[in-house]
Amino acid sequence: MGIQAAEISAILKEQIKNFGQEAEVAEVGRVLSVGDGIARVYGLDNVQAGEMVEFPGGIRGMALNLEVDNVGIVIFGSDQDIKEGDTVKRTKAIVDVPVGDELLGRVVDGLGNPIDGKGPINAKARARVDVKAPGIIPRKSVHEPMSTGLKAIDALIPIGRGQRELIIGDRQTGKTAVALDAILNQKSYNAAAGSDESKKLYCIYVAVGQKRSTVAQLVKKLEENGAMDYSIVVAATASDPAPLQFLAPYAATAMAEYFRDNGRHALIIYDDLSKQAVAYRQMSLLLRRPPGREAYPGDVFYLHSRLLERSAKLNADNGSGSLTALPIIETQGGDVSAFIPTNVISITDGQIFLETELFYQG
Repeated sequence: MGIQAAEISAILKEQIKNFGQEAEVAEVGRVLSVGDGIARVYGLDNVQAGEMVEFPGGIRGMALNLEVDNVGIVIFGSDQDIKEGDTVKRTKAIVDVPVGDELLGRVVDGLGNPIDGKGPINAKARARVDVKAPGIIPRKSVHEPMSTGLKAIDALIPIGRGQRELIIGDRQTGKTAVALDAILNQKSYNAAAGSDESKKLYCIYVAVGQKRSTVAQLVKKLEENGAMDYSIVVAATASDPAPLQFLAPYAATAMAEYFRDNGRHALIIYDDLSKQAVAYRQMSLLLRRPPGREAYPGDVFYLHSRLLERSAKLNADNGSGSLTALPIIETQGGDVSAFIPTNVISITDGQIFLETELFYQG
């Protein structure tokens, strides 16, 4: 049976009538140069500082340097697939991560993507990674103890909920062990609290620049002891790009702030901030920012102060939540007067100094 000319013309008219008229408008730029995890892009005139941009293949980046004729973008992933002349799209969104109870028991990267092979995270909320710390008025004096379960610490230098206590020492002196024990010991305290959310403590552990095997062992230990039920692990390992190592502590703090802002209590462990400063130095030097002491950029103090100031005890009007921080700093040869250790010592409320000689004595 032949098709009539009228039928063909009717079909064509119908298709022309229903042809999609939607046009997607996106602000795009072009890659001028790329290398060492940094891309120089021309044409993104209205991009914001800290905005997420998208490269071909779904690779994401963050605009950090806004210059007269180009934008310096750090790449969250491999720069091998990005070439000169590629188009870069604005997302019009500042970098954010998923937050909420759905993240408990999971291992995620610096952008909140799961890396534990347990499927996607169906988080209902998202939060910006870099937000302003609570002001003076919403805060309250630290008055509740945050028990670590370590007698020497709880008896001699007790930590309060909402405090920042620095763990500082040379490599292999048990800094991570102190922090890990504090997480494991919360199991009995949380069990005793039952369903009382005002007594429970949720733990967030951030691994920055560590070996993947070390992170895997830590997660295994937490799972074996049933501690992952109330914990989140954020990992930016040594093989991850410097921008992800820089971002991970901020992303983890956004996840911890979810508990703080909902009248609950959280503990965040940054292991360690020395490696975050090194990653930030690498990014800054590649972005041609002027170096200062020990080649760190001039705003390296602000890098850590704006991060640690987000740990606070809030007053009753703001939900009475708290965020306690245990930042870890690695010293070289017991030198606490180096640039990064002195910076973080001045930001925190107190220090637990682990000495090699005492460690070897048992």
